[in-house]
Amino acid sequence: MQEKTAFITGATSGIGKAIALRLAGEGINLIVNGRRTERLMALKDVIENDYGVKVRALSFDVRVYDEVEKALNSLPDEWKDIDILVNNAGLAAGFDPIHQGAVDDWERMIDTNIKGLLYVTRVISPGMVARRAGHIVNIGSIAGKSVYPNGGVYCATKHAVDALSRGMRMDFLPYGIRVTQVCPGAVETEFSIVRFKGDSRRSDRVYEGYTPLVADDIAEAVCYAVMQPPHVDIQDVLVMPTAQADATMFYKDSAKLALSGEINIFACDSSFL
Repeated sequence: MQEKTAFITGATSGIGKAIALRLAGEGINLIVNGRRTERLMALKDVIENDYGVKVRALSFDVRVYDEVEKALNSLPDEWKDIDILVNNAGLAAGFDPIHQGAVDDWERMIDTNIKGLLYVTRVISPGMVARRAGHIVNIGSIAGKSVYPNGGVYCATKHAVDALSRGMRMDFLPYGIRVTQVCPGAVETEFSIVRFKGDSRRSDRVYEGYTPLVADDIAEAVCYAVMQPPHVDIQDVLVMPTAQADATMFYKDSAKLALSGEINIFACDSSFL
C-alpha cells in the first residue's frame, strides 16, 4: 500500500488532535500544525512512539499568509506531496449581539476560520492539482447551516466554510480532488472555554444535562471520509449529539441539571456552536 501524508491544522488539542491520532492509526504519515509548540512536539512524540508513522511538526499561525507560505514551502521534498489536507483550525470568540461585539473577536474568527483555511489551501492545493489527486477536509459546524442570536459573526464564518467547500468541489472537479465538509454539533472540547475567554462557569453550563459529542466522534467521521476509495467523495457530513436537533434545540434531562425530575425540551442559549 502506498504511503499517504496528511496535513492537519490546529492539531494541538480537541478535534485536530483526535484526527491526528485517528489517521495515525490508519498508518498515514502526518504533518501537524499548531501555535503551541510544546504541545505540538509532545503530540509528535506520542504518535511516533505509539503508531510508528512519520510525523513532522510545523508551528505557525494560519492567519499569517507569509508564515503559511514559508513553513509549507520549506518542507523537504519527501514531505511536499500532501495527499490529505484537514482544515481544522478554527474558533469562536465572544458571545454578543452585533451592536456590542468586540471587533478584535470578529477579526480573530474571520482571520482563523476563513482566511486561515484559504491560506493553507492556496499553498497546498496546487500540488494536488498537478498530481490530479488529493482530498481536502474542511471542519465546518452546525453554525454553518443555521444562525443563532449572539453568534452572528461566528455563524457567518462557518457559512463561509460551507460555501468555500462547495466552491472547491467545483474548482477542483476536473482534477480528481475530493472535498469533504464535516460539520459537528456540540462537541466538548476547549471550544467554549475559548469562546468565553476562560470563564469556566459559562463554558461548563454549555454541556450540562445531556451527552455531547467528543473529539473522537468527529475524528471517526473524518477517517471514514478519507478512507473511501478514490471514486467516492463523502461531500457533507453533519454529526450531532443524539440530544441535539439543530443549532439551538436540545433535549436536556432536568434531573441532571438539578432543577427537577422532569425531562424538558427547550431552546438553549446556543453559546457553543
